Amino acid sequence: MKLPRRLSAHLLTCWLLLGLGGGMALGAIADEVSEYGMKAVLFYRLAQFIYWPANEPAGRPTVFCVVGKNPLGPAISQLRQAGNHLDLRISPTDLTPCQLLFIGRSESQQLDNWLSRSDSKRLVTVSDIPGFAQAGGMIELPLEGDRVGIIINRSSATKKGLDFNAQLLRLARVINP
Repeated sequence: MKLPRRLSAHLLTCWLLLGLGGGMALGAIADEVSEYGMKAVLFYRLAQFIYWPANEPAGRPTVFCVVGKNPLGPAISQLRQAGNHLDLRISPTDLTPCQLLFIGRSESQQLDNWLSRSDSKRLVTVSDIPGFAQAGGMIELPLEGDRVGIIINRSSATKKGLDFNAQLLRLARVINP
């Protein structure tokens, strides 16, 4: 699904603020970006903005896991091919190696189960399920009118000894339910 021009422009702003511009032509990016393409890039780039506990730094490669119907599809696969610090696991049975977990909307009915399963693991939960952050997930990527938002549940991250870079926190709406 193509995004409206205004949404594309807003995503480009976020993209550039997060250091993703990489010399690409801005017009070409705006014309080609999709909602889930941008969400895939944000999911991938989040790892750079997470502060892991000093005694348990994030390993390399970063292990990204996606459960449920994978809306990030081709975009996340392209990022995997382009990046050598990315290990992508689709529908893992064991969440232990995961550092970031994207819970697809198809798992809305199982959200409590996924949050419970991830509770004892030091991983960042991410989703675009409405109300995800309020329900205890760490990072929600909602479509808000004509833009993709970032909602961070900072208390969920703090419980696991995790925090986020100030640059990401400035872009996000932070909640502490």
